Amino acid sequence: MTATARRPWPMPWKMGLGFGLGLVLGLLVHLTAGADAAWVQAFTNWVTTPASRLFLNLIFMLIVPLLFSALVMGIAEMGDIRALGRIGWKTLAYTVVLSSIAVLLGLVLVNLLEPGAGVDPALAQQLLVQNADRSREIVASVDSQPRGMDMLLSIVPSNVVDAASSNASILALMFFAVMFGVGMVMTADAKVATLKRGIEGIFEISMTLIGLVIRLAPYAVFCFMFNLAAIFGFDLLLRLGAYVGVVVLALALHMFGTYSIAVRMVGRSPLKFFRDIQEAAVMAFSTASSNATLPTALRVADQMGLPQKVSRFVLTVGATANQNGTALFEGVTVIFLAQFFGVDLTLGQQFMVMLVCILGGIGTAGVPSGSLPVVALICAMVGVDPIGIGLILGVNHFLDMCRTTLNVSGDLTLATLVAHREMDDVPGEKPVAAPV
Repeated sequence: MTATARRPWPMPWKMGLGFGLGLVLGLLVHLTAGADAAWVQAFTNWVTTPASRLFLNLIFMLIVPLLFSALVMGIAEMGDIRALGRIGWKTLAYTVVLSSIAVLLGLVLVNLLEPGAGVDPALAQQLLVQNADRSREIVASVDSQPRGMDMLLSIVPSNVVDAASSNASILALMFFAVMFGVGMVMTADAKVATLKRGIEGIFEISMTLIGLVIRLAPYAVFCFMFNLAAIFGFDLLLRLGAYVGVVVLALALHMFGTYSIAVRMVGRSPLKFFRDIQEAAVMAFSTASSNATLPTALRVADQMGLPQKVSRFVLTVGATANQNGTALFEGVTVIFLAQFFGVDLTLGQQFMVMLVCILGGIGTAGVPSGSLPVVALICAMVGVDPIGIGLILGVNHFLDMCRTTLNVSGDLTLATLVAHREMDDVPGEKPVAAPV
């Protein structure tokens, strides 16, 4: 009788183990030694922080070739401009609807529960002083952000190489990739066949390399969680518990309520859907970056049986343009700060906050803490002191992890919605699986 080979642990389990060990050990260190202990600072500064940054740098190193090749191939595989228009308009429509629901849900909860009214003024002043430098840095960056017509013009890059080198210009790179894909579709197949195979090769090489990097994910997750728990513990979460609770509650209601209804409407079981996307969700929570999670989301979409012409387009665009969690967070944070500073916002002003949050969710860079300059900008628009953003900086990273999980889950929900009815037009594609 031959012994059966042991099956390797699934990646979500490995990442879950790294998450749990990092959190538990970090809390033990925080409770026993404290964040100010010399060996704790040395360990986080020289071991866990460099290891986690190395992992993110490896992912970001491959994001540009992956994003460009995935978007170009997704458009090229549509075969004609009409298919691109149909999928593009469906993507935009679902994005606006889901983002609107997210922001409206957040605004309703923050107005009902009023977390800003319960913050201790003395504690708040202490938090503002502690985070004064970082707050001023964020507020100063608002002036360098393009607005109005300049923001629209910045989407069209004058230098695509410069756009590829900057996370802030990721929309410009995506615009170039879309135009490049459209050009391939409109050009005779015989003339672009070799180039198409080359770009597909870039995509496959990027996915292969990212597959190697992803093997480091459980160790990186351990480092992320150890740093968060060892340095902050649960102290900051408890001190701003009402605000954190409202944000997390709104994110959870949107994720397990709105998304469940959405996928049920196109014939998928919500339970199976959330089981299928768990690897991408854990990666999103750990890295707090939609861009860093894009490779995992693309692989998960393939495992779910979504057509590649849809998933490659929707997920690459969605990593920047479909950020429901970011839009919700921005809305709740602005109203929270208004409540704390005693600024009474009218329904018209809150409606304006909602619109800007929806647009901010579409244009925010998919990198950690990419939404903070947008929050500062909206605060200035409605008469709230942007420096007040220092109140939430201590808990921002935890909330960034939570809202990125919603962002990535929303991207996969969006891909599922757009893929509905599209599979019938794709030779060899199977229809969306029936509920299990």
